[in-house]
Amino acid sequence: QVQVVESGGGLVQAGGSLRLSCVASGSILSIKVMQWYRQVPGKQRELVASATSGGATTVAESVDGRFTISTDNAKNTVYLQMNDLKPEDTAVYYCRVELTTTYTGQYWGKGTLVTVSP
Repeated sequence: QVQVVESGGGLVQAGGSLRLSCVASGSILSIKVMQWYRQVPGKQRELVASATSGGATTVAESVDGRFTISTDNAKNTVYLQMNDLKPEDTAVYYCRVELTTTYTGQYWGKGTLVTVSP
């Protein structure tokens, strides 16, 4: 059984910072990719940032220069440091993990809400 749990969301004023965390636990043999997505009601879920087990990272153009993704492979944890937050960053942030147990599959967390006030 694999669990993916996000934390760190909350309410912050524009220009502020938050750090999201996501931990994958269970009978995990290896992790291939850890990603952050976000979704606003009525819109499609969008990829915000991605990190591979090899250390490659990417962030969406809309958050480039403000958000940073990092991982702690020993803890099966991925972080999203969000600086200079804007009201348009308000969304539910989801963690997606591609990993191998007895097979390779993708697992999603339940999300954490980030609200940025003007």
